[in-house]
Amino acid sequence: MKIDLTDTNAGKINKALVQGRRAIGTPAVGMVLTLVIVTDEENAYDALKAAADASREHPSRTLVVIRRVSRTLRDRTSSRLDAEVRLGAEAGAGETVVLRLYGEVCDHAQSVVLPLLLPDAPVVVWWPVNGPPAPAEDPLGALAQRRVTDTYACERPVRELTARAAAYTPGDTDLAWTRITPWRSMLAAALDQVTCEVQSVEVEGEESNPSCELLAMWLADRLDVPVKRSPSAGPGLTGVRMDTSCGPIRLDRADGRLATLAIQGQPERAVALKRRDTAELIAEELRRLDPDDTYASALRYGVERLNGGDGAVGGPADADGADAEGPVAVATREEDTAKAPARRAAAKTARKSPTRKAAAK
Repeated sequence: MKIDLTDTNAGKINKALVQGRRAIGTPAVGMVLTLVIVTDEENAYDALKAAADASREHPSRTLVVIRRVSRTLRDRTSSRLDAEVRLGAEAGAGETVVLRLYGEVCDHAQSVVLPLLLPDAPVVVWWPVNGPPAPAEDPLGALAQRRVTDTYACERPVRELTARAAAYTPGDTDLAWTRITPWRSMLAAALDQVTCEVQSVEVEGEESNPSCELLAMWLADRLDVPVKRSPSAGPGLTGVRMDTSCGPIRLDRADGRLATLAIQGQPERAVALKRRDTAELIAEELRRLDPDDTYASALRYGVERLNGGDGAVGGPADADGADAEGPVAVATREEDTAKAPARRAAAKTARKSPTRKAAAK
């Protein structure tokens, strides 16, 4: 069932939701949370489809916020709210309200969303594309217990990790992190089968893939060993090699579906490790609404020690002076400590430089 409302308000939308539930014979509200999707018109269809599929596991009220670009001066100075209410088969196992904002109301989306939230239910905000640098400081993000972004959809995904680390607030998470859950589980299970010390790790995957970088950060944080990033043709993550005192442990996935786990002294085995779609990723994120401390630790530790611990992300600067985007190596705590005297000496030399003094004058 679909109900279209033009130039409406929150009161009329709530009334349409009640009327729609009665019309399809489900007056009771059995939803467990409110999912707010902040997107544009181009990506709204895919986001709605993923949310509808995820709602079969997590029945929820889905509010889709679409800020429309006003073409005329009159539209920019006036405000209008159009809504599309979907119930029944149109909305999966919950309710969906598509909100299209015009004019000045675009700057006050939180005022439109607030009256439509389910009472006494958690709120999750998801930005499929163009997530804010600081999700917790966003007016819509401030309403939520959980804030989901996707650095893979950013123009420079690896560099975006720096902003995510600087602005991290408990409750923030990223679908690039969710994508590596099966990899983390498989690698942890492989290490449980041996009693060896891990000496170094190499992560292979597509260049500028944030999931590859986050997996390298997590391994460096958990194992405290050097982690090298190597580019490959993909798709996504293609392999992890761990050199241990008992021989190498390797997990390879060349086709994006089936992986091979090889442990020294054991026969190779095939394991299911397919690339998951967005609906599965969102469903996983909705299973837990508490802060993800493991993600926070890996993100902060990894970003601080990328490229030898100077906090930079990506490769060396290109010819135009812009930072190049590419795979990075994660230094360990010991390497970071060893390089500290060299950095202090370089800083001392720079302070004494005649060029620096002349520039200061």
